[in-house]
Amino acid sequence: MTTIERLWEDFELPIKDALHYADGHSYDVAPDPAAPSGFMVLAPFDLDEMLECDPSWVSSVDGLAAVDLGEKGLLWGGEGSYGSEGFIARLTVERALIWAMFFMESNPFDRIQLSGNVATFSSTSGFEIAVDIDDPRTPVPGAAPNRTA
Repeated sequence: MTTIERLWEDFELPIKDALHYADGHSYDVAPDPAAPSGFMVLAPFDLDEMLECDPSWVSSVDGLAAVDLGEKGLLWGGEGSYGSEGFIARLTVERALIWAMFFMESNPFDRIQLSGNVATFSSTSGFEIAVDIDDPRTPVPGAAPNRTA
């Protein structure tokens, strides 16, 4: 079991603007309201190394919006422990993590719109993130490509 899967079991995510996959891969992300997807994917980082410096640097998350994908699982968006935090995630049917993104300054995500394979998550402050639900690193059709450093 990966570190992010262990955190997710307790409904926790690291306090860092980041994209995490259940397989243990993590990437820095930069919120960018000017980008068509609302964010940019940056360099990968080692989550274990990050938490080694401060294991308590995690936030409890709670869902505010969900979209049932039937046999394909669930999309979930919500808030962190502090008012400014928000997260978005895709889960399996059993509610295990597939991927999750956490933002320190987005505010809670309370709306999800699904169009084909693209989900748009909207926060209480109007911040929007558009992702391909199968892989958030994949550029959203009609949007500028996300950059992976």
